[in-house]
Amino acid sequence: MTRMNRRTIWSAIVALVSLPLISTAQARDPYEAARNELVETAIIANGVKDPRVIASIRNTPRHEFVSANQRQQAYFDMALPIGEDQTISSPFIVAYMTESLDPKPTDKVLEIGTGSGYQAAVLSPLVKQVFSIEIKEPLGRKAARTLKRLNYDNVYTKVGDGYLGWPQYAPFDKIIVTCSPENVPKPLVDQLKEGGLMVIPVGERYQQTLVLFTKKDGKLEAQPLRPTLFVPMTGEAEARRKVKPDPANPRLENGDFEQKLSEDGSVPGWYYQRQLELVEDTSSPGGTQCLKLSNEDPGRVALVLQGLALDGRQVQRLKINGWVKTEGMGLGPDRTLAPMMVITFYDEQRRDLGKAALGPFIGSLDWHEVSKMVNVPPATREALFRVTNFGAVGTMYVDNLSIEASR
Repeated sequence: MTRMNRRTIWSAIVALVSLPLISTAQARDPYEAARNELVETAIIANGVKDPRVIASIRNTPRHEFVSANQRQQAYFDMALPIGEDQTISSPFIVAYMTESLDPKPTDKVLEIGTGSGYQAAVLSPLVKQVFSIEIKEPLGRKAARTLKRLNYDNVYTKVGDGYLGWPQYAPFDKIIVTCSPENVPKPLVDQLKEGGLMVIPVGERYQQTLVLFTKKDGKLEAQPLRPTLFVPMTGEAEARRKVKPDPANPRLENGDFEQKLSEDGSVPGWYYQRQLELVEDTSSPGGTQCLKLSNEDPGRVALVLQGLALDGRQVQRLKINGWVKTEGMGLGPDRTLAPMMVITFYDEQRRDLGKAALGPFIGSLDWHEVSKMVNVPPATREALFRVTNFGAVGTMYVDNLSIEASR
């Protein structure tokens, strides 16, 4: 037997012996690769830097916090419905809020809105204790079982109205709120330790700002972080809401992009902003500014979103209109998706009822108007409108975007 033949046979034996070990590892955590890819492309690539937070996202099994039929979507950077009109937040938002809270190993943290339990699970290895409240009893009980099964022993849960906080264990070093009231509930201010931090989305139902508050001399000092969209805080907070959306008259906020940038550098009225900028363009159809979405890295998403109140019982059709300009825009990496405007309809449980799209927008074209009439599913109670490149390389400009009911 030659030396080369012996080496070849030995390599084959090693490969065969190793196969069961690889299969066992994959069977133990078949989502590890997807979770690592999520961390690299959606967490680190979009600016999260805290190594402890990154490690926690990488080690937290998000698929355990969604239903079995959604597990293949668990490591997409998107919110998913979990029942009871609630959602599990996107992994980036969870990571971003966690990093903003600056978690320390000695912290006692209050979480308002347990939901699936995923945010509490991410916080668990980063702090001393997490006290989490969920107003929806079925969700609260289910999250408690999941957290217990996965051995998050420093997370304590209860069913109740988060507006009232958890005075039994106050004061808290940090408070994180994963649902949106119109204003910060006073009981939460009272239960936050002097010098403590609170991260919370506040504002109108579909126009919210994620804010980091610091308690100084008994009062909150605000640092706006970014536009966002969370489910509403129900119970007492919703009863106190003064500004309510009109689901019979859906409208886009700042569709002509003429508003100045917010203090945090974001485009007002829009959220989940990725790889975009507000630019001057005197040739744009609406005023002097337009939105530019650009990408040089195949597979990386450029995106902007806006939520709408929409009742399919009152609105049967929508007219979607806008202006688009493209420069060297191609197809997405899988060659099946291209830059588009997409509206997605959801029912009262936030289940996906279907989509309608304008596009695709590919190649290089000067400003041109696009328009489409779309049918609204009768079960619709809200919608998401997004402009996205779906990971394609190139540049797209948009302006004068509008949505209105067709009577």
